Amino acid sequence: RPTSNLVLQAIFNILYSVKDKEFLDLFAGTGQVGLKALEKGAKSVVFVDIEKKRIEDIKKKAKNYTNANFVVSDALKFLKTAQPFDIIFADPPYDYKFYDKLIKLSFDTLKEGGILIVEHRSNNDLSSILPDAFLESRKYGDTVISFWRKE
Repeated sequence: RPTSNLVLQAIFNILYSVKDKEFLDLFAGTGQVGLKALEKGAKSVVFVDIEKKRIEDIKKKAKNYTNANFVVSDALKFLKTAQPFDIIFADPPYDYKFYDKLIKLSFDTLKEGGILIVEHRSNNDLSSILPDAFLESRKYGDTVISFWRKE
């Protein structure tokens, strides 16, 4: 399920600016979050999705951007060797089992001052994972976006 427009707007309102930031879109799906980051002046966006077809579709949508990169990979596998990012957005499937690993690996991949955003279902409270870095969760219907900051 793609990120709703309401949630998409909320993410970019909360981030305030992605200008000149290195942005990672994990479980990219339709790519709309990363595409919005490109539109708003991100220095670069890396789209990661395990499905080749999805990455091909995003490539077509992002063809006018030279600062977009595309990776067909499992998210956790990608994170283990990834360079640091300023902002990481992850929208795993709602029945995802590895939030703990995902959040910790993403956090390790963040630059100092970087922000991790995870979109998830409201019946999943993720605030106990890296609680010292946890900022907040915001609820939009069944969807929650949770934020962590690396100091």
